[in-house]
Amino acid sequence: MELSQYLSMFIDESKEHLQSLNENLLSLESSPQDISIVHNIFRSAHTLKGMSATMGFEDIAALTHEMENVLDLVRNSKVEMNPFIFDCIFKSLDSLESMVEDIIQGGTGKADVTPIVIALRSIVTGDYKTAHAPVVTDVKEPAKGIEVDEFQFSILQQSIDSGFLVFYVEVSVNENCVLKAARAYMVFDALERMGEIVKATPTVQEIEQEKFDRSFSLYFISKVDQATLEKEILNVSEIHSAVIITVDTESLAELSRPRNEVEIARQEIVAAFAAVTVPVAVEVAKAEPVAASVKPAAGGAPVASRTIRVDIERLDALMNLFSELLIDRVRLEQLASEVKRNDLTETVEHMSRVSSDLQNIVLKLRMVPVDSVFNRFPRMIRDLAKSLDKKVDLVITGAETELDRTVIDEIGDPLVHLLRNAVDHGIESISDRLAAGKSEQGTIQLRAFHSGNHVFIEIEEDGRGIYREKVLKTALKNGLVTAEQAAKLTDLEVYNLLFASGFSTAEKISDISGRGVGLDVVKTKIQMLGGHVQVDSKPGLGSKFSVQLPLTLSIISAMLVRLGSEKYAIPLSSIVETSAIQRNQIRSIHGNKMVDYRNSIIPLVSLSTLFNVPDFNEDLEEETEIVVVRKGDKQVALMVDEFIGQQEIVLKTLGKYLSGLFAVSGATILGDGQVALIIDPNALIK
Repeated sequence: MELSQYLSMFIDESKEHLQSLNENLLSLESSPQDISIVHNIFRSAHTLKGMSATMGFEDIAALTHEMENVLDLVRNSKVEMNPFIFDCIFKSLDSLESMVEDIIQGGTGKADVTPIVIALRSIVTGDYKTAHAPVVTDVKEPAKGIEVDEFQFSILQQSIDSGFLVFYVEVSVNENCVLKAARAYMVFDALERMGEIVKATPTVQEIEQEKFDRSFSLYFISKVDQATLEKEILNVSEIHSAVIITVDTESLAELSRPRNEVEIARQEIVAAFAAVTVPVAVEVAKAEPVAASVKPAAGGAPVASRTIRVDIERLDALMNLFSELLIDRVRLEQLASEVKRNDLTETVEHMSRVSSDLQNIVLKLRMVPVDSVFNRFPRMIRDLAKSLDKKVDLVITGAETELDRTVIDEIGDPLVHLLRNAVDHGIESISDRLAAGKSEQGTIQLRAFHSGNHVFIEIEEDGRGIYREKVLKTALKNGLVTAEQAAKLTDLEVYNLLFASGFSTAEKISDISGRGVGLDVVKTKIQMLGGHVQVDSKPGLGSKFSVQLPLTLSIISAMLVRLGSEKYAIPLSSIVETSAIQRNQIRSIHGNKMVDYRNSIIPLVSLSTLFNVPDFNEDLEEETEIVVVRKGDKQVALMVDEFIGQQEIVLKTLGKYLSGLFAVSGATILGDGQVALIIDPNALIK
C-alpha cells in the first residue's frame, strides 16, 4: 500500500496527540491521583503507536509501546505516579517529538532511545525502586566521583543488565591549555558519536564557560571497549590524561549503598522532598474551542464532527484568487462611477457587499487561534522552572484569540525568548521571594486579546522587576546613551533600552538567557511582522512585555498617494496624521530637512528623491502634503504630491529577484491595473 499520501495526515495527527500528551501529563503532575487523566494519556499513546506502526515508523511505535506498559500499570493502580515516572514519560515525549520532527524534515524517524526504554522497563519490572542516588567516591585514584540522581542511576543499572558497557571517565587537560572549553567540547563530541553521556560534572554549561579547573568527569554508556574509548579521548590535542573505569553490577551496587547514617537520612529527605514538590503549576484559562462540537438535532444522535482538514496551499490559492477578484471589484466601481447608469451602479454596489462578505470569510479561514502557539509553553515553563529550582505558575488567557497564519508561523520564537527571560531574569528564586515577603511561587500571565485591527499579546510576571539605575549603568558602559541623554530619559524609555542589540544586565550567563541576543531578536522579528513591542516595569513588583501585531498580513488598509504619475501605498497602521505645510515651515539642520510638528521637530523625507521619481519636482510647490508615520516612539514626515484616498489592498511580494529593496515591503495591483509599491515606514526611520 502506498503510504506517502497519508504522511501529511500522520504528521498533523501526531502533533495533536503529542500536544495532548504534554498537556495531560502536566495536569496529572498537579493531580497524580486522577486516574481519568491517565486514561486520556494512555489512549493518546495507544493511537500514536497504531498510527506509527501502520506508517512503518518502528522506533516511534516501539517507544510508545513501552510507555503503554507503564501507563497500563498506573491506570490499573499497580504503580503510583512519582517524580521518577514523570521524568521518564516527559523524556519519552521529548524523544517522540524529535522523531516526528525528523520525519517532517524528510528523515526516517529513527533514533537511539535505548536509555529511555531501559528506564521505562525498570518501572515495569520494579527495579527502579531499589535504586538510590549514589555518591561515587574513591573508586580508584585519581578518580573523584560524581553524584547521579535516581533516574540516571536507573539508566546505568539497566544498561549493564541489557549488555551495554558503562564507564566512569575522568579527563584532564594540559596545565597550560588556553582553550579548555574547546578541548572539553571535542571530547564530548567524540564520546557522543560512540554512545550516550548520562551525567557530567561540572555541568556542560559550566564547562562551556570554562568554569572548571583542569578535569571533568562523566558516566558513559557504549558498546565500544575501553581501549577504543581511551584512544578516541587521547586523540584530542592538549588532553593530559584519561582515567576510564568499567562499572559492573557489583561495583554499581556498592556505589549505590549509603556511606553512613547521615547519608541515609539525606537520601530519605531528598526522596520525601521530591515526592511532595511540584515545581510548576499550570493553569490554562481557555475559552470555547474554535471548532466546537455540534449540538444534536432534537431526537437525533450527536454529530461527531463538522470540521475538515484543508491543505494550507489550497487556502493560499483561494486568497490569491480572491485578491484578483478584489482588484476587479475596484475597477468595476471606477467604471460604474464614470458611466453613471443606475442599474450598473446598483449591481456593482451589490457585488461589492457580497465580495466584502466573501473577503471576511476568506480571511477567517486563514485565522488560527494563538492557542496553537501557546499550548507548547506550559511544558517549556515547567522544564525551565525545574532546571532553575523555581516555582512558577503560568496562567494563559485569551488563547482563543485569532491571528493570520502567516503571523502565527513567525510569532512563536519571539514569545519563547520573552517567556524564558521572564522565568530566568524576572521570577526570583524561592529564597529571594520569601525574603521579599512574596509567595514562593511566582506567576506569569500570558494574555492575548483583540483591539481594533491589532492583536495584543502580554507577558506579565510578579518578579523582581527592572531597576532604572542598573539598566542605565549597562547602557552607559555600552555607549548606547550619553550621561546627558540618560538624565532626560523617562523610565519607560530606559526600560526599552533592553531591546538594544547585545544588551544584557545578567550577572551570569546561562544557557537560558543572559547573552544579550534575546530581546533585540524579539524586537526585530516583531517589527518585520508590522508590529512593535515595549516593556514596562515596577521595581520589586514585576514587569510586563506588550506585543502589538496586525491581524493579517495579506489584506491591509492603506493610504494611496501620488508622486508625479506614480502611485504608492502607505499602511494605515503606521500613519499618525496627514497634513499640508508651507515651504517656509521647512527647516534645514545640518543639511537635513526638518519640520515643526506639534511642538517638536521631526525629520522630513522626500519620497520623490528617495524613489527617484522623474516627473515630480517638489521644489516648485509653495505648499506640499505630508504623511506623518511612526515607528515606536519615533516619527518622520513623508512629502507626497497628492492624497488619493484610503483603500483596502492585497499585499503581493515582489519575488526573489526584487527582494531586499530599501523601504519597499511589497506591491499591490490597483483597480485601474496600475502597480503601486507599498512603502515600509519602519525602514525610513533610523
